[in-house]
Amino acid sequence: MRVTKAIKAEQIRILEETYPDAKPALTYNSPFELLVAVVLSAQCTDERVNIITARLFPTYSNPADMLALGVSKLEVLIRDCGLYRAKAANLIKTCDILVHTYHGEVPESFDELIKLPGVGRKTANVLVSVLFGVPAIAVDTHVFRVSNRLGLAKGKTPEEVEEKLKKAIPMEKWSAAHHWLIWHGRKICKARKPLCGECPLAPVCPSADKEA
Repeated sequence: MRVTKAIKAEQIRILEETYPDAKPALTYNSPFELLVAVVLSAQCTDERVNIITARLFPTYSNPADMLALGVSKLEVLIRDCGLYRAKAANLIKTCDILVHTYHGEVPESFDELIKLPGVGRKTANVLVSVLFGVPAIAVDTHVFRVSNRLGLAKGKTPEEVEEKLKKAIPMEKWSAAHHWLIWHGRKICKARKPLCGECPLAPVCPSADKEA
């Protein structure tokens, strides 16, 4: 199947129709809490992150309190999260920057966000999109996998997929499409065994042909 512009438009339409209420699965009550949750979510499920933040945020919900906690004590609190040592070190460094450079606030600029330790393009895109209403597409493992399988945006790196998604999807739908693709990856287009037989996108998916 050749994935034309018309087929891509139909893929987007089906995703929007299938996941109209898709939103972040992470639990948070402030910009700082979302920043922490997204940093923790790297190589960790959202369900696990929500368990960790449920014990972390009641006491350490702002940069100053988390900074005072220190790396070693933060490690203990997030120990059941993948890469917890690196994440703890990055979060404490980020808290130090937020406290001393941004008066304890999370900066709104993408360029400022990606300078924070542990904050890459994906995290920065999530933050500007969810918190500040800036059109953005964050490419996590689900978005990367689904985009490539659909032929909606084929690429070897998250950056390449992000740029192609921006061309394939109208800007006003970028932020919502990020969530559509994530939920589709979680529910249907799974990594090891995609459920092509029950996928609403199967008629317009070149990968579904191979699964038949």
